[in-house]
Amino acid sequence: MNPQSQVAPDWEIERWFNTPRPVDLASLRGRVVVAGAFQMLCPGCVSHLLPQLAQVHRIFPNKHVQVIGLHTVFEHHAAMRPVSLEAFLHEYRVAYPVGVDRATGPDDPLPITMQRYRMQGTPTLLLIDRVGRLRRQVFGHLPDLQLGAEIAALIGETPETSLVADPNGAEKDGCSETACTIG
Repeated sequence: MNPQSQVAPDWEIERWFNTPRPVDLASLRGRVVVAGAFQMLCPGCVSHLLPQLAQVHRIFPNKHVQVIGLHTVFEHHAAMRPVSLEAFLHEYRVAYPVGVDRATGPDDPLPITMQRYRMQGTPTLLLIDRVGRLRRQVFGHLPDLQLGAEIAALIGETPETSLVADPNGAEKDGCSETACTIG
């Protein structure tokens, strides 16, 4: 995990699936957020990221962890419209909220959230702690055991033990699994 974390940028979502209302990071404070950026036609997303997110969604209680899918289309735009995504989510039984990253415009294929996070492509996994700090960003696959351990560590953090207790303030005294700050 990245002890030098920063406040996670807001998502720019044009449409949500599997949720009755839009989801934003502020509404998720108090929970660890596991977000996965994917495309329907990305082999690594379909074979690794989406099953991994489904496992996290099943294993960790929603009161502690919120799984979010971010459909970040940067290629094959015509094939990956929301109507196609809706069918895809149904067929793959994706139960957690999925947002469609807002397109920048006709001259720029990279959607807004993808740009804000400076993603290299898909799949990209984001771990955001209980106070809204981006603690890990991984392009490609993060092994399941490692992901589970990192989520558990974030769940176990408290303001007294976290390097990042206040998203608008400085680091707090305390220890993480990799370092201790001076008291």
